Amino acid sequence: MGLSMLWERVEPEQALRERFGFEGFEAVGAWVPGVLAEVWEIEVAGTARMVISDHNAIVWVDTDRGPLVVKWSRAQALFGQLEASARLLRVLDERGVSVAAPLQSTDGRERVVIDGPLGDLSVAVLPEITGDWLDITDEDAVHAAGVCLAELHNALSGYEDDRLPTTNPRSETGLPPLDDDPKQLVHNDFRAANILTQGSKIVGVLDFDEIAWGHRVEDLAYASVYLATRFTGWGPTPPAVRQTLRAGYESVRPLSPAEDERYDDLVRWHEQRCGF
Repeated sequence: MGLSMLWERVEPEQALRERFGFEGFEAVGAWVPGVLAEVWEIEVAGTARMVISDHNAIVWVDTDRGPLVVKWSRAQALFGQLEASARLLRVLDERGVSVAAPLQSTDGRERVVIDGPLGDLSVAVLPEITGDWLDITDEDAVHAAGVCLAELHNALSGYEDDRLPTTNPRSETGLPPLDDDPKQLVHNDFRAANILTQGSKIVGVLDFDEIAWGHRVEDLAYASVYLATRFTGWGPTPPAVRQTLRAGYESVRPLSPAEDERYDDLVRWHEQRCGF
């Protein structure tokens, strides 16, 4: 399937060359096997495809350990945060959340800084999760997504790592503090593009790059407004779908009266902010 951009209207060969220093997809296919063999002791049989998003890349490979995904970033300022996020994925996997836990390198690291053609790259290797993006017309799947978000919040409760962001622009709504719902780590981008399903079952929650501190009801409200969005088709989630998502969430963690009132305010705030 070759090389493509995730959402940018940029020529992918040019982006690959200018952002990462590879002269074509074939060069990536020659570089990745050496890295995986040396650092993870993984034998690569073939490189299927690659997607570029900003200064990040995802490469799908066939290996002696099954289908894997190689993710890297050259945003050096975020290397510490990316390492912390990778470690968090392993913890969430151990706590029963459907995530792709990074494979550890031979020296036990979840993420490794590798010398790339244009400088350091922060690299992680993860199992490929087989599934389809969430279909918001599947009521059972949407309800399951609400359950999954509540369970994710429970799994994140109490987890701390000072390398993860402590500020969250999506919390800056101008609304008064919500004292009865203490802040914790939240996913911060829970929507169809980051939720994989098999039938109506949630089999994977993806992309923890936006994780930050916030109130759980803020995360639920954001998900309620943006659940329908994938990559370029941004638009409001229908009210009936929001209700189903919330019902699934509250089957695990009911909202308090204060959270219930804040939820409605936050939904309106997100709608107005994005012009929905």
